[in-house]
Amino acid sequence: MKKLIALVLIVFALNGNAQNSKGIFSKDPIINLENWQKRKIYFGFYLGFNSYDFKIDYKTVGPDIKVDAPVGFNVGIVADVRLQEYLNLRFEPGLYYSSKTFHYPNFTSQSDATREVNGTYIHFPLLLKFSSLRTGNIRPYLLGGVSANLNLSSNAKSLDDNLEERFRVKSWTTNYELGFGIDIFSEYFIFSPSIRGSFGISDELIRDNDPNSPWTSNIESMKSRGVLINFTFH
Repeated sequence: MKKLIALVLIVFALNGNAQNSKGIFSKDPIINLENWQKRKIYFGFYLGFNSYDFKIDYKTVGPDIKVDAPVGFNVGIVADVRLQEYLNLRFEPGLYYSSKTFHYPNFTSQSDATREVNGTYIHFPLLLKFSSLRTGNIRPYLLGGVSANLNLSSNAKSLDDNLEERFRVKSWTTNYELGFGIDIFSEYFIFSPSIRGSFGISDELIRDNDPNSPWTSNIESMKSRGVLINFTFH
């Protein structure tokens, strides 16, 4: 269903006027929203998907923790400020949801061997958008910048730990992000699909109260990494 929704959005944006010879991909297209990129500031919204995982470094060599990370979803708004012809500053606050399951290799009990790690993030990315020269109604771009996440499901304030089946991570994390996308100018709006990677900068794990905890004692650091796919409309 998610693939179908994405396909419908792309087909709708790309083929809105494909029934005539002046379509987006024709040799001589009608130039849509010709002066849009000259605006100093404009807004939009996005919907999308994410896949968040963890990069885990260990203190000693041994069996790794297996992480299952199903696809989550994103929704948010965009504020875009034009700095110069090919450079924009973007702020894209949004709500990101993801869930992960940790499978520990050295437990016989299923309740001890698995831990659910949920993430309900308020995502605050500040990005630079480097656009290429517009060709007809198409304009590719690169994205790069930093972001901060507030995890509303972190359990950071909980006194319980993994002994009580409570996995804890820090509430605030910082990341750097890199990606690319394409602006597609239709008659009435801009459709802008993009994909980027998000890479955690600092350790996010809150260790258990027991320094010899079998769940956290061998973890040197645990940092988020994710793939973010957004479909933006301006």
